Amino acid sequence: MENKEITLSEAQKLVDQWIKTVGVRYFNELTNMTILMEEVGELARIMARTYGEQSFKESDKGKDLGDEMADVLWVLICLANQTGVDLTQALQKNFEKKNVRDLDRHRNNEKLK
Repeated sequence: MENKEITLSEAQKLVDQWIKTVGVRYFNELTNMTILMEEVGELARIMARTYGEQSFKESDKGKDLGDEMADVLWVLICLANQTGVDLTQALQKNFEKKNVRDLDRHRNNEKLK
């Protein structure tokens, strides 16, 4: 795959194409939800060792933070495809929600000053 930017919409199509050719089929939604939690756990493990106070185990060394994040994104995209969620639209709506709800919330938060 060439090194170009991928939109969310393109990512959803690419993952779907990969699943239907290389991956055979999607795991069911509950299985993918569990896999998502596993992947988030792997990401958390690397974060805790890189930015937190835990030390690396031999098995943790060489793990790539970006790859772990991509694994989380991949499974999230699978779930979106399976449940009919357009992630582009969902993210746009989420920005709109946050821009209304949080317009002054963080600016007025004394803890952030």
